[in-house]
Amino acid sequence: MKKTFFAVLLTMAGISATFAQYQNVRISPMGSYNEPSIYINPKNPMQIMAGSNLNYVFYSEDAGYTWTTETLVSLENGVWGDPVIMTDTLGDFYYFHLSNPPSGNWIDRIVCQKYDKQTASWNDGSYMGLNGEKAQDKHWVVVDQATNTIYSTWTQFDTYGVSDPDCHSVILFSKSTDAGQSWSPAKQISIIPGDCIDSGNTNEGAVPAVGINGEVFVCWSGPNGLVFNRSLDGGETWLENEIFVGEQPGGWDFAIPGIYRSNGLPVTAVDLSNGPNRGTIYVNFADQRNGTDDTDIWLVKSTDSGNTWSDPIRVNDDPAGKQQFFTWMAVDQVTGYLYLVFYDRRNYSNNQTDVYMAVSRDGGSTFENILISESPFTPTPGQFFGDYNNISAHNNMVRPIWVRMVNGVTSIWTAIIDMGVTVPEHDLKPFSLEQNYPNPFKVSTIFSYKITKASQVNLSVYDQFGREVVKLIDSQLIPIGKYEITFDAVEHHLSPGVYYFGLKSDKSTVRRKMVVSD
Repeated sequence: MKKTFFAVLLTMAGISATFAQYQNVRISPMGSYNEPSIYINPKNPMQIMAGSNLNYVFYSEDAGYTWTTETLVSLENGVWGDPVIMTDTLGDFYYFHLSNPPSGNWIDRIVCQKYDKQTASWNDGSYMGLNGEKAQDKHWVVVDQATNTIYSTWTQFDTYGVSDPDCHSVILFSKSTDAGQSWSPAKQISIIPGDCIDSGNTNEGAVPAVGINGEVFVCWSGPNGLVFNRSLDGGETWLENEIFVGEQPGGWDFAIPGIYRSNGLPVTAVDLSNGPNRGTIYVNFADQRNGTDDTDIWLVKSTDSGNTWSDPIRVNDDPAGKQQFFTWMAVDQVTGYLYLVFYDRRNYSNNQTDVYMAVSRDGGSTFENILISESPFTPTPGQFFGDYNNISAHNNMVRPIWVRMVNGVTSIWTAIIDMGVTVPEHDLKPFSLEQNYPNPFKVSTIFSYKITKASQVNLSVYDQFGREVVKLIDSQLIPIGKYEITFDAVEHHLSPGVYYFGLKSDKSTVRRKMVVSD
């Protein structure tokens, strides 16, 4: 008798909301991936690039439906994670990361590598911030759309991870005016020093943004909560005193059950659109002001170049008492809409985790919360999960990116979100079938499929001549949901070789190739 194992990944209560929303696409293979970054090329939105720790690059030329994977190499600087993906005004992609140079010290510089679309290759990279043995960490970048200048901010540690009171952390700034070939000397823009523990009293979370008149704005978190600085002359001069943005009760470093470590570090963005909120500066962050069992996502904003700031606006709209964490924000510079992505446990009493997106169409005054992950997952306690997710938006096209962990195995995902575009129900395919994993395999592999309309289906394995050799589902009515089947080649006496597995209904058929190895 065949043993077929079904793992139903969606609860029936969440099915209608999930399948009324957005298709999920796995970007990476299954393995060990975290801290993803993603960016839509505004010059050609079909081109999207993503990255993840430690040195992975993912590239799509069909708006995120399919992806290629490669590893990034820098012979001079090494590659050590914290990926940041960006394009310049010409539509060229850049990958910024930490270093692990063969001659030098671990994370002693911030590295910039540029992608050549003509040759589909990366240069070996330039770098900024090298300062002896001091550690350079947690960077981000922004491009001035008027001048193509690239601005970068990050944290410098005198000595990373120590509690020595004589060791400090500061926020540094550098820029490139020649498309990443060279960088200005690093300039300190923080006034109040933080410690080097890499915790709540460390200066971190500096994400730069460009204003409508070319100003450079940046907020970060540290011993004085959320603070802000700005430059009106392209980063040459900065305020002599930091502007206080707001409290971050409990600090930016806090615990989330089941997560190795978590943070609420801020993200800064400016509305450059021609909409009614043009010029508004937004800062998105998380904290535990409502208790350690009630982490929330917040937004503050300024309409006067950062001189004054609003009271915090709660982004997640669920009742109190649940965890929301790892937030990131993007502004669609065509529409002026705000999009935020974060993990969310509002639907569960344990550590099961969904991914939500919040959208604001009124300058952050109100938010609509949307469940965008197709199924929950439960992180493995004690296993590193990364420190951030990301989201990119352009002209109503939104691509969030997040990490999913199942049984200690991580993968990178996105959702196909095209705001205002509705697919008529009669155009929906009744099911989709993913590539099996692992593939090739020796003993067992996993078939994953999604039913979008209740259908009577068959699932079979075929040899390379198209002959059916195993029938796993025989004309069975399967309700809406996402399913997995563990297939054992040994149990079904399959010899090494090429096979196909296929899902079939009366209206549609999908087959995929798999290999049973020696």
